Amino acid sequence: MSWFDRLKQGLKKTSQTLTKAVPWGGDPEEVLEELEFALIAADVGLEATQEILKEVRESGKRDLREAVKQALVLQLEPDARRAKLRKLGFKPDARKSTVEPKGHVVLMVGVNGVGKTTTIAKLGRYYKERGKRVLFAAGDTFRAAGGAQLELWGERTGIPVISAPEGSDPAALAFDAAKARAARGMDLLFVDTAGRLHTKHNLMEELKKVKRSIAKADPGEPGEVWLVLDATTGQNGLEQAKKFDEAVGLTGVIVTKLDGTAKGGVLVPIVRELGVPIKFIGVGESAEDLQPFDAGEYVEALLSA
Repeated sequence: MSWFDRLKQGLKKTSQTLTKAVPWGGDPEEVLEELEFALIAADVGLEATQEILKEVRESGKRDLREAVKQALVLQLEPDARRAKLRKLGFKPDARKSTVEPKGHVVLMVGVNGVGKTTTIAKLGRYYKERGKRVLFAAGDTFRAAGGAQLELWGERTGIPVISAPEGSDPAALAFDAAKARAARGMDLLFVDTAGRLHTKHNLMEELKKVKRSIAKADPGEPGEVWLVLDATTGQNGLEQAKKFDEAVGLTGVIVTKLDGTAKGGVLVPIVRELGVPIKFIGVGESAEDLQPFDAGEYVEALLSA
């Protein structure tokens, strides 16, 4: 099964719900009324749904399905210039070019259980295959075997890992890793972080400290802060994204577990409300199952039933 087929399979439930709820050849207003309920049920959110319906009405397209596809794609495109190009009919293919991070350090954040460490390993392989010299920092020092897990991935991918004993100060580790990256001339450093701390710690304050430490070690870094989000969390994922964005300023989101029971619509309000792009999406455990996000391809899978 191809990567795209796994994506379609993961979104099949929502796709079938949308298709059954929306008789595309029926009365336009009845179709849009049914579509409204279906989109909200798919975790798109009320405000984004209203904008989609408005875009469909104003498009003047007789083919409502195509109008809905275009409206959804535009909602998933935070870049105004790219959105304008899409409206004019251009269809940029995100997977044909490398997703280039700004700067050299990517701070990875997210709650426990979303697949953050595994995602870092896949990102390392993705960039290594494209000629980048990559370094990992095992900054999840509060989780038992958190560092060991990333070290194992480092061995498998041939990527060096900066680590410290369990319970060590993650900000100090991040500082050392950022210094090491610069000293070794590595192209990219991915810094893993804790998703949950002991009750005496505050997760967001700890992440702010880690980010400040990286900046002290390597001014201007981290160039990116990417949130790893489990697609099955639905609207709760949007609340997670807001909290992380307030604390450390997100520059991108990676959505995992789209091969399961995810409704898939939550990507829309995340992009719309935070103005943060989806960088990659994951549809399985293998390295190739993490792919650069393409709005057009995603919407095609969402409406494929």
